[in-house]
Amino acid sequence: MEFSFGTLELNRTDPAHLGTRPLSEAFGAPAAAPVQEGKTKGSFETYLLQAVEEMNGQQTAVDKLQEQVITDPDSVDIHDVTIAMAKAQMSLNLAQTVIDRVITGWNELSQTR
Repeated sequence: MEFSFGTLELNRTDPAHLGTRPLSEAFGAPAAAPVQEGKTKGSFETYLLQAVEEMNGQQTAVDKLQEQVITDPDSVDIHDVTIAMAKAQMSLNLAQTVIDRVITGWNELSQTR
């Protein structure tokens, strides 16, 4: 049996677990939105790669702004540079936290087997 919250799907391996109703009904989840024409459901790998690319884009944008401040200080507002640096730092911290949690979870799963 399968259900989905948005684009994530969970499978039951044993129909005796949690009854026979679909999981979406069992937990009161909203019905899954249909996949729009031309769009496909993404995998965890796809979401992870998109997040890393976005984080990298923020880092390179900060680098470009810093270079612009050095070469032509009148063309850039220092507040924009500060805001871009804060965004990039927050995304880096979030990525670091997610990676640490994934590794911790994997280690816990591998130790229980």
